[in-house]
Amino acid sequence: MKTMLFENENIRQDLLKRMRRIEGQTRGVQSMIENDRECSEILQQLTALRSAVQSASLFLLKQYAAACIGNIEGENNEQKREELLENLITLLGKAP
Repeated sequence: MKTMLFENENIRQDLLKRMRRIEGQTRGVQSMIENDRECSEILQQLTALRSAVQSASLFLLKQYAAACIGNIEGENNEQKREELLENLITLLGKAP
């Protein structure tokens, strides 16, 4: 089942590209650990990995918010906006 957010193929492809890059970075860190690389080098790559995950998360959050806000219709707009904001705040609270 396709969600409304991923009906836009550009968004789907952008997010997949980001996730593949993160996957490659993760494998790189694993290799560095296996090859006994310097801790500072590993930490630098972990910092880059954390930044890439944060960037992907913010990208998806922005797309999610835009899709949800754009679809608020009807008489209960204010209530729906409040529910959306509460959901977004909860999601952000779970972010590192």
